[in-house]
Amino acid sequence: MGGSLIMPGIAHGAQFWVILGNKCCQPGGSIFSLCCWPSNNDMGEAFQMTDPLAANKTPTRSDVLAAYSLIRPHVTLTPLLDRVNIKTQAGTKLSIKAESLQETGSFKFRGALHACMLVAKEGARHVLAYSSGNHAQGIARAAKMLGMEATIIMPHDAPTIKMDRVRRDGADIFTYLRGQESREELGERLQQEKEAFLIKPYDDARVIAGQGSLGLELLQQLNEPHDVIVCCGGGGLSSGIALAFDGGPHRLFVAEPAGFDDWGRSLDKGQRLSNDRATGSICDAILTPTPGEITFDILKSRLAGHFAADDRQVMMAMKSAWEEAKITAEPGGAVALATANKVIMLEHSVYSVISPEGCASILWRDAAKASDAASALKITSEDLLKLGVIDSIIQEPVGGAHRSHDEAIRSVGDELEASLLALEGSGDIAKDRADKFAKMGEALLV
Repeated sequence: MGGSLIMPGIAHGAQFWVILGNKCCQPGGSIFSLCCWPSNNDMGEAFQMTDPLAANKTPTRSDVLAAYSLIRPHVTLTPLLDRVNIKTQAGTKLSIKAESLQETGSFKFRGALHACMLVAKEGARHVLAYSSGNHAQGIARAAKMLGMEATIIMPHDAPTIKMDRVRRDGADIFTYLRGQESREELGERLQQEKEAFLIKPYDDARVIAGQGSLGLELLQQLNEPHDVIVCCGGGGLSSGIALAFDGGPHRLFVAEPAGFDDWGRSLDKGQRLSNDRATGSICDAILTPTPGEITFDILKSRLAGHFAADDRQVMMAMKSAWEEAKITAEPGGAVALATANKVIMLEHSVYSVISPEGCASILWRDAAKASDAASALKITSEDLLKLGVIDSIIQEPVGGAHRSHDEAIRSVGDELEASLLALEGSGDIAKDRADKFAKMGEALLV
């Protein structure tokens, strides 16, 4: 298997399969015609395919297989886009499992439908869920298909378009202040008032098993071992895919927003840790307070690694997804495409689209003044380190790298090796890089 320099433990040459889990809107809108709307009779027959799964149970691969057999007639087999022209800086090809083409525009529909079908079999007429948007849309649509009522608890700052879609499917919405009020406490009260069945967004075995159907599809679509990177909030999708992959050749990684890397820190410490804040990233769909109990139990021994990306990197990934794959992905779904790069610079090199020699020839009529021009342009390694454009400087031999090629090569190799080791399994990456791009361009005091 292979990958780019920024993926710890992976060499060059192989392919990554990246899950774009969510979307805000899909150009054209015709994709929804791909989803089969079943009749009540179809649903009744499907119920005979599996036994009820308790919400608080740790699911198994068998549960994932049973879930897929139940929901398969009603979900879209989303394509694996392996011919898109998206590559990492190291030249590794990236392909996309376009789950943004799923019903309601998100993988969340899989788990929501599975859970709703199971509770309907138990006699439920009203379901309750809390979600920032994608699980909410999945529950609202599934409840509508099954003829049930739905109540959704959403943060007050959830995207308006998601709230509108939830209401369009007939669900009632209650809002809470993210970071100030407890959605769980509100959920307990509403659950009693409405005699509703609670379906959690990720820490629910029925939901995890349903999300795992995506992993089973990947097993059918991949013809050789691959590394799979999954956007991760509470861990429902990652857990489901991990169960589907059990015993297989594929390696699973999770990606989350920088500054909200509760999974990375939790996996490094071997225990569930919380994020320090509830807001502050554009990746609202995966800003969860802490890994789920069930999902952490599943993933703690099944992940090959974890990554984090900041908001600017996510926005660039969203742009790439549209330009190269014509997918309109929301930030939470694009985070799997966004990966942290280090920029390392030799001590006496310059970084500019303007030639310092050319600038010196114009200003001083003397190309020998190139070093003065580089200093004035603020493109020396010291300047760029202060500006936050680069991460570190490699010291060169006395007189410059060309004076001792062997020494320069050793210095570059040592720096690259140290950087790769620092990236491998470190939960501090996100914290260290959270403000990097925000600080770029700050004025230097001269």
